[in-house]
Amino acid sequence: MSKLYFRYGAMNSGKSTHLMQVAYNYEERGMKVIIIKPKVDNKGGNTLVSRLGVNRQVDLLISENDNILEIIHKYLNEGENIDCILVDEVQFMKHEQIDQLFEIAVRINIPIICYGLRTDFKMDGFEGSKRLLLLAHSIEEMKTICACGKKAIFNGRKVSNRFVFEGEQIAIDEQNNVEYESLCGECYYKYKEK
Repeated sequence: MSKLYFRYGAMNSGKSTHLMQVAYNYEERGMKVIIIKPKVDNKGGNTLVSRLGVNRQVDLLISENDNILEIIHKYLNEGENIDCILVDEVQFMKHEQIDQLFEIAVRINIPIICYGLRTDFKMDGFEGSKRLLLLAHSIEEMKTICACGKKAIFNGRKVSNRFVFEGEQIAIDEQNNVEYESLCGECYYKYKEK
């Protein structure tokens, strides 16, 4: 039985870069990977964008109503071999889609490695991440640091270079004057109290 993996971390912890490295490792050995990204993450369009400047086209852009299990069955029925499925920005997936990923890992025996955020800028969980924390066979934190040098665990949202703590859960980085900064707990509260 294959496993469902969840690798989470604050912004700038290297999630997309790591995903591309894993894809490269599989492909270097002649294996087929499918890279999935939620359509709501329109940064880069159908391309994964790493802060290191490495980019890679995705195989599937998934909308919130897509059934991933059916899509993978279609690939397999067309004779495609899939050795691993890699998912970027998994926090934007729906509860049912995480269940579908779990079923693919367990019943079709394809390992699935998901990368994403655990919490939003208000310290609330994302739907996809909450479900993964319950279902994933393996959960791994990818670490990064706050500007103060401590371990960052939160994502501070800035709009026009000012930290904000209210607003919609989803606002894509580098769009509409939105950017994110990885913060430790102490700095998160420091900026929140300003």
